[in-house]
Amino acid sequence: MSHSGRQPSVHLVTQARRSLSDDIAYRQRRYLLMMGIRVVCFVIAVVLFINHCGWLTAIPAVGAIFIPYFAVVFANGGREPDNTRGFMEYRPNLPATRDSGSAADANQGNGHPPVGPASGDN
Repeated sequence: MSHSGRQPSVHLVTQARRSLSDDIAYRQRRYLLMMGIRVVCFVIAVVLFINHCGWLTAIPAVGAIFIPYFAVVFANGGREPDNTRGFMEYRPNLPATRDSGSAADANQGNGHPPVGPASGDN
């Protein structure tokens, strides 16, 4: 059976999105990494506070306070788009073909160029 010359659309596999389980695992790893950095900041802040380092204690403390916000936002952000255009249809690089229509067909077959407003009419 022939489909009257139509070829089925073919999608490139490299344009497919990552699976949902892979995406969730990636977001979990990123969240745990950020929480690990938060723990390190908290420990550094405690050590600096015990050693009476003054305002230097505030730097890792601020990190320990604000990192959870960003970690949660990134973890709950949902799937990241790998390709904003979606699937790309595979189109083979074939030589150009001529249309069956001609210039005469485009202007009702009178053989003259289309008539438009003259340059002096404006």
